[in-house]
Amino acid sequence: MNTIETHTALTPKKAIRFQEYAVGIFKTIPTKSGIKKAIKKELIFIDGILATTSKYIFGGEKIKLYPSEQSSSFERLKLDLEVLIEDNYLAIIFKPAGIVVSGNKFVTITNALAQNLKKSNQPDAVKPQPIHRLDYATSGVLLIGKTSAAIQKLSSLFEHQEIQKTYFAVTIGDMPTQGEINSLIDEKESFTSYEVVQTVKSKRFKFLNLVKLSPKTGRKHQLRKHLLAIQNPILGDKEYFLEDKILNGKGMYLKAVTLEFKHPFTKEKISITKKLPKKFTNIFPDFQLLSSF
Repeated sequence: MNTIETHTALTPKKAIRFQEYAVGIFKTIPTKSGIKKAIKKELIFIDGILATTSKYIFGGEKIKLYPSEQSSSFERLKLDLEVLIEDNYLAIIFKPAGIVVSGNKFVTITNALAQNLKKSNQPDAVKPQPIHRLDYATSGVLLIGKTSAAIQKLSSLFEHQEIQKTYFAVTIGDMPTQGEINSLIDEKESFTSYEVVQTVKSKRFKFLNLVKLSPKTGRKHQLRKHLLAIQNPILGDKEYFLEDKILNGKGMYLKAVTLEFKHPFTKEKISITKKLPKKFTNIFPDFQLLSSF
């Protein structure tokens, strides 16, 4: 049987599990979940031996991807995305609320990237791949890798907390002006710093706060869980809420506004800030967030 793609493993700083190494090496399987599925379907071989999730990569291995009998032509998703910056290695796009970043659904940010971004001219160009997550209900800036090396380096920057993410949320109730939340999430240490930028009185909620959030870890639903843990849930959150404090019909008031990091290839400092939407500024008309876009 003919292979779809082949790859010779680069030498990592230290041995790495194949399912971690393989993210981004194949154009047709850009995600970690896709790699796991291909391993389960016995479509990947390493040096002629069937790949496993526990296999370690040391460098120089010949990795081959074979086609599935159920492979079919991919229907292209027509979804316009706002591209904030882009080069041959990476891009930053604006993710709208109400769309998942990746997964089994057809309408995902991942499935729309190739139609919205320019093809990289680098030899290790792959299908564009989101580097981190944003919840279905969260809008904001999202970092994308466009080459195998870029995906690996950007993922490493996230792992070592060398990419700073800043969010803004509207929270409910009386709240300290600043602090750090470090309650466990899924039995793992989790840290979020916050600062209340502005507070207004509310007939229904007593107080509404515009809060600047800086997560130091990246657990699933971390900001939402942490704010509920201190009894100041996010306005419009229908999953993590206080009784009788649900706002319907307006969506969730959480937005990823800023990404800051050093470009792993050009070494340029990247700092992208997206303005808050009107639903935020309608509550806090005196607040102005300077935006680069």
